[in-house]
Amino acid sequence: MELRDFFSPDAVSLDLKGTTKDEILHELIGLLQLDEKDEATLFKMLKRRENLGSTGIGRGIAIPHCRSLVVNTLRVAFGRKKDGLDFKSIDDQPARCFFLIVAPPLEVSNQYLPVLGKIAQFAKEADVPQRLLEIQSPAEFMALLQEKSV
Repeated sequence: MELRDFFSPDAVSLDLKGTTKDEILHELIGLLQLDEKDEATLFKMLKRRENLGSTGIGRGIAIPHCRSLVVNTLRVAFGRKKDGLDFKSIDDQPARCFFLIVAPPLEVSNQYLPVLGKIAQFAKEADVPQRLLEIQSPAEFMALLQEKSV
């Protein structure tokens, strides 16, 4: 399983505009191109997950994730806000890079946790947080995933 197989350039935004956690979540959800009702449902699910504990894993990275009936296959998106914002991360540092993961409640392929784990592993590589801030295009994001073989 290669992480890059789950991402597509049209679900990558390198210039998120939001200034609050909620605005960032809305922008990330928008990258999945769902209808309005499904977006609202997904937002509620992600908020519920964030209320359990922040998905800000530190080093400027957050991985908001949940299971929801609004998708029938695992969906992922990546967004970046260079200025960063308070995401209640475990290291109390602003989050700048956001990996959204949404999976159906039941999935035959059971990819949700492996994908979450691979993103966390990718994010922990020494040079990745800085390189994510430096990429200039969705194609460069995809190339970084390819280079790291995740």
